[in-house]
Amino acid sequence: MQLHGLLQTFPKHVKIFIAAFVVVLSIGYITGLLFVRQTESDTPSGIEENYLGNEAEEDVSVMKFEKGEREMLTILHTHILSISFIFFLLGGLIAITSLPVKLKAFLMIEPFFSILFTFGGIYLMWKGILWMKYVVMVSGTLMTISFIIGAGAVLIQLFKKQ
Repeated sequence: MQLHGLLQTFPKHVKIFIAAFVVVLSIGYITGLLFVRQTESDTPSGIEENYLGNEAEEDVSVMKFEKGEREMLTILHTHILSISFIFFLLGGLIAITSLPVKLKAFLMIEPFFSILFTFGGIYLMWKGILWMKYVVMVSGTLMTISFIIGAGAVLIQLFKKQ
C-alpha cells in the first residue's frame, strides 16, 4: 500500500474534516502551552518551583507547594496518555503526506521520545534530580516544535495542488 502523498488524494470533504481536526487539536495544544506559561513553568526555575514548591523562599508573589505523590502520578498519567494519543493521530496524518521520508519519520517518532523525557524528567526532578529541569525544558521545546511543524505540514499538504 502506497502511503506517500495519499493525503492529497482525499476528497474535499475528507480534507476539510482533517483540517478541522488539526486546527482544533492545535488550539488545544496551544491552550496547554498557555497554561504552562500561566503557571510560570516555561523556565527551568519555574518548572522546579511548579513541582517542588517555593514555600522555603522569601519574597514570593505566589506561594506554591510541593506536589504530593498522588498528584504527581495523576499529572504524569493523564499527560503521557493524552499527549501520546495526540502524536499518534498527528503521526498517522504525517505518514500520508508527501514530505521527505526522513523528515516524516522524525516528526512521527521524535515526539514519543520527548514525551518520555519531558514527563520522566518531571518525575525524576520531583524525586530530587534537579538538573532534569533542563532536560524537561529541551524535550518540551522539541516536542512543541515537532507538533507545530507536523500540524503545519499536514494543513499545507491538505490544500496543496496535486
